[in-house]
Amino acid sequence: MSAISIGQAVVLGAVEGVTEFLPVSSTGHLKIVEGLMGIPVDDDAVIGFSAVIQVGAIAAVLVYFRKDIVRIVSAWLRGLTDREQRYHHDYKFAWWVILATIPIVLVGLTAKPLIKGPLASLWVVAGSLIVGSGVMWVADRTGRLKRGEDDTSFKDAMLVGGSQILALLFPGFSRSGATMSTALMLDLDRVAATRLSFFLGIPALTGAGLYELKDALGAGTGAAPLVVGTLVSFVVAYASVAWLLKFVAKHSFNAFVIYRIAVGLLLFGLLGAGVLQS
Repeated sequence: MSAISIGQAVVLGAVEGVTEFLPVSSTGHLKIVEGLMGIPVDDDAVIGFSAVIQVGAIAAVLVYFRKDIVRIVSAWLRGLTDREQRYHHDYKFAWWVILATIPIVLVGLTAKPLIKGPLASLWVVAGSLIVGSGVMWVADRTGRLKRGEDDTSFKDAMLVGGSQILALLFPGFSRSGATMSTALMLDLDRVAATRLSFFLGIPALTGAGLYELKDALGAGTGAAPLVVGTLVSFVVAYASVAWLLKFVAKHSFNAFVIYRIAVGLLLFGLLGAGVLQS
């Protein structure tokens, strides 16, 4: 019997799709919803399922940004054989994304026992939601928002890419929240910060999903729930990405900061009352 039912897969896929690219922590929300549905958050099959359905959200980004991605990949391929193309920003940006992904891959492989063990606790999620809110608030207040996407550099990509480690180690911190906050502190504007977060998430999240696929199936997650959860995640994430880009063009991150604090406090309350088990 599958560790996750089709109905649960639909709910979790929707949660993943909504929260993966919003700076509110998809991992944190998935763990909260899993806990409310009585699904053990530290079960290998459940952890694997959560990683695999991220591929649906990533597929949504690939489709949404398909023109940008084709342009960047084409520039990278041309630059491999044409020296002149190597001065093109798209060629350099492709390399930056690749290199900026290495730190999170190394940490993910070496710290796997911690990530799947003590750090998977809902207490960690609650604390990370609130601490991450503080970081986001500071970044939104101090960032000068004076640089656009064309002004990004290798240093920007490495620092923003490296910040993904915070979300990997502390579920609830939010990969999007960490990367966007770091980009804002580097004075990128909100749209540039958001788009950079999207592009840097593609290899990291795709790799995590494919890496966990075998373990998810082997641990008792049926193929049907995985397919359903991934498809739902794709559809919902596409709409979420489109909305977020329009939102950040005109608004600060205040709404996300307030929401994260509210969810973190609520989670502390549910854990303290015994409604949820960590």
